[in-house]
Amino acid sequence: MSTWERLQGATMSLARSGLIKDRLAEAYRAYLAELSEEELPRELREEFRAITQAMTRERPLMRGEDAVRASLRKMSIEEADRIACSVVRMFAAVPRVSIAPRHIPSAQVVPLYLAEA
Repeated sequence: MSTWERLQGATMSLARSGLIKDRLAEAYRAYLAELSEEELPRELREEFRAITQAMTRERPLMRGEDAVRASLRKMSIEEADRIACSVVRMFAAVPRVSIAPRHIPSAQVVPLYLAEA
């Protein structure tokens, strides 16, 4: 999955209905947790580090809880909103074509019209 696809997936998760903390947990776990900051343009890396730190800063206290759930449990709604906005801003800032996977060869354009005789 490309960086753009991960950010798109995270943004789509945030756009769904439900509680902001639940949507943020889904966006982070499913799309952002595996994203490496080196995959992002330099100007977005600090913002991504801040998101990662905010989403994993608390130690789990309850059985079955992870750092993400513990962090969200202690997070205010306003902070969750700010983090969600940061994710959407990052998605908007990353051009789709600049981060397309390098291993996919470019496709040849084939005209879809009949040649006249």
